[in-house]
Amino acid sequence: MGEKDIISKTLEAFDDVFADIVNGLLFKGEQVVQEQSLVDAQPVSMYKADGKVHEQERDVSKYLVDQSGEQINIRVALLGIENQSTYDEDMPLRVIGYDGAAYRAELGQKTRYPVVTLVLYFGEKPWGKNRTLYDAVRVPDMYRPFVNDYRINLFEISHLPREAIEYFHSDFKVVVDYFVNRRDNPEYRPKNPQKFKHVDELLKMLAVFSHDNRFSDLLVQEGGRPTDMCEVLDRVENKGKEEGRIEGRLEGIRTLMKNFDLTAQQAMEMMEIPEEERPKYEARL
Repeated sequence: MGEKDIISKTLEAFDDVFADIVNGLLFKGEQVVQEQSLVDAQPVSMYKADGKVHEQERDVSKYLVDQSGEQINIRVALLGIENQSTYDEDMPLRVIGYDGAAYRAELGQKTRYPVVTLVLYFGEKPWGKNRTLYDAVRVPDMYRPFVNDYRINLFEISHLPREAIEYFHSDFKVVVDYFVNRRDNPEYRPKNPQKFKHVDELLKMLAVFSHDNRFSDLLVQEGGRPTDMCEVLDRVENKGKEEGRIEGRLEGIRTLMKNFDLTAQQAMEMMEIPEEERPKYEARL
C-alpha cells in the first residue's frame, strides 16, 4: 500500500470522519449515518487470475449496522471509500472488483446487504471521461442490451460547489474547505476556522493530496501543533518565506565561492551571515 493510501486512510478511518463523508457527499449533510452505527470491515478481498490468488485492498471500509442499545443486530450496508489524487481511467473496473468481491462474500449468508463505494478525487483538474463501465470498455451497440453498465460514485472534492462545504462537520470539512477555495484563490484564509480534532492525520492528508510537505512538517516544528487552518496557513506561509530566504543566500554563497575561489566560510563571512546560522547552510551546500 502506498503512502497516499496509508495516510488518507488514517483520517477517514475515524468513525466521526467516515460518517461525515458519507452524510456530506450522499445525503447533503443530513445525518443519516451515525458514527456509533459503524463497524470496521475487512478491507482485503481475494481474487484468482492467471492461476494465482491475488489480494485487493480498499482504502477504508465499514459496515453500517442497525443497533438496539449496544446490541448489534443486522448489517445494513458495506460502505467503502477510495481515494484518488490523479485520474484513473480504469476506476470503474476497480470498483466493480471491490463490489463484486464483497457480494461474493455474502453467498451462503442469511442476511444480504448492499455495497456502496465512494471515490474521492482530490486532483485540481476535472476528472476524465471514465465514470461508467461503458466509458472504460468499448461495448458495440449490438451487445449493449446484454451488458450491464456500471456507474461509480465519483466526487471531485476540489470542484464541489461552495455551499457543499456546510454539509460537513468533522475534520473533513477542513479538507473540503481548503480544496474548494484554493481552486480559485491560492491566498484563501477561512474567516471562522474550525478547531481540529485529529491534528496529525488531518495535516498528513493535506500534505499528501496538496503535494506540499510543509503541512506535515508542522508536526515536528517548534511551537506545538496548530489548532486551526488559519494557524496552519500562516505557519506554512512563513516557512515558505524562510525557505526562499535560505535559497537566496545559498545561491549567493555558491556564486562567491565560484567567482572568487572562496571557501564556504569565507563566502558566508562576506555575506555577514550570523555564525550560529552557518552550519545549516554548510549542510545544504
